[in-house]
Amino acid sequence: MLTLIKNVECYAPSPMGTVDILIANNAIACIDANIAINESLVDVIDGSGLIALPGLVDSLVHISGGGGEGGFHTRTPQMSLTEASLHGVTTVIGALGTDATTRTLPDLLAKAKGLNIEGISAYCYTGSYHLPARTITGSVTDDIALIDCMIGVGEVAIADHRAAEPTVQALAEVAAQARTGGMISGKAGIVYIHTGDGKRQLSVLHDVVNETDIPASQFFPTHINRNQSLLDAGITWTRAGGVIDMTTSTNEQFIEEGEIPAAQAIAYCLSQGVPASQLSMSSDGNASLPVFNENGALVGLEVGKVGSLFAAFKALVLEHNVSLKNAISVVSTTPASKLKLHHKGKIKVGCDADLVLCDKASLDIVHVLAKGKQLVKDSIAVVKGTFE
Repeated sequence: MLTLIKNVECYAPSPMGTVDILIANNAIACIDANIAINESLVDVIDGSGLIALPGLVDSLVHISGGGGEGGFHTRTPQMSLTEASLHGVTTVIGALGTDATTRTLPDLLAKAKGLNIEGISAYCYTGSYHLPARTITGSVTDDIALIDCMIGVGEVAIADHRAAEPTVQALAEVAAQARTGGMISGKAGIVYIHTGDGKRQLSVLHDVVNETDIPASQFFPTHINRNQSLLDAGITWTRAGGVIDMTTSTNEQFIEEGEIPAAQAIAYCLSQGVPASQLSMSSDGNASLPVFNENGALVGLEVGKVGSLFAAFKALVLEHNVSLKNAISVVSTTPASKLKLHHKGKIKVGCDADLVLCDKASLDIVHVLAKGKQLVKDSIAVVKGTFE
C-alpha cells in the first residue's frame, strides 16, 4: 500500500518546508521536495495549503473507562477509536486509576489490543493508583518485560486523599522493578505519577531521587497544572532532570478553583526557561473529573475528553504564540521520547506513518493517517471502531 502526500508544509517537528511524503505500508518511505512516481500506482493526498505534523501521543487515557468515585453508576465509558482519530491522536497509553477493583488489567490490555487492530497504536501501564501494584503476572518487572504493549507502571497516586500515601521505600521499589523490566525489554519502564493537590506535592519524588540511585527520569508526573504552587514545584522538578505533564481535560469549576489551563501552564513554563523537551500534555481522556467538597465528599462528576489534547495544542499556537516546533514537541515528540516510542513523535524516514494534516491558518484537522492508513479524510472519520 503506497500513499503520496503532495506539496505539504512539513513540521517534523522542526520545519522542513514544502515537501512530498511517500508512505509505504505503515512507515514513511521518502521525504523529498518532489517525489517522482507514477501517481496511478499510489493514493494521492493533496497537501496544498496544509501543514503536516506527527500524530499526537497521549500518555494518559483511561481507554477501558475510569471513574466510580460516586458509586457503580458513575463508572465512565470506554474510549472509542474516533474519539482519538478525529482529534489527531494516533498513539494512546492506557491506565487504570482509582478503581482497580471493577476495572482490571486484563480488560485494559484487551482494550489496547483492540485499538491496535482498529487502527491506532495503543500501549498501557500495569498497576493503578495504589501500591503495592496490581499486576497480571504477579510482578511489575515481568509485566513490563513480557507483555508486549505494557511499557511502565501507573498511574501511581501521590499527594491525593485517594492515594495510599506511598513511602519513599515503596516508590523506590516499584521504580526499580519498572526500571529493570524496561532494561530487559528495551522499553521505558516509566513510573507514571498521578499528582493530587495535597500539601506534599512532589516532595516524595525528590526524596526518592535524593535518597536512592533512582534517577528523576524514571518518573513521569502528571496533573502538574492543578494550581500555581504545584506548577512552580513542577518547574523545580524539571531542574532536577525530570519531565512534567499537564492535563488538558478540565471544567469551569476546576479553573475557578485555581487550575491553570494546560496550554497556559506550558506557555508559563517555557517563559521560565523550561525546554519543550521536558514538557508534555495529556488528555486524561475518559477519566472522571470528580469535584469534591472541603470534606472530601464527591459533589460532581464529569468525563475527560481525548479531544482536549488537540484543542490545547491549538491554543498553544494560536493564543499563546508558542512556535509550532515547540507545540508539536509538547503533544508528540516529548512524550514519545520519554516513553521510548522511538518510531513515534516525528516525521522521519523509517518512522511510523502517523500524520495529522491541518489547515495552515486555523489548524483545523483535515486528514489523519495512523500506521499508514487514512482514518480521517476531509475532517470525516472514514474508519470507525468495531461498535461505532
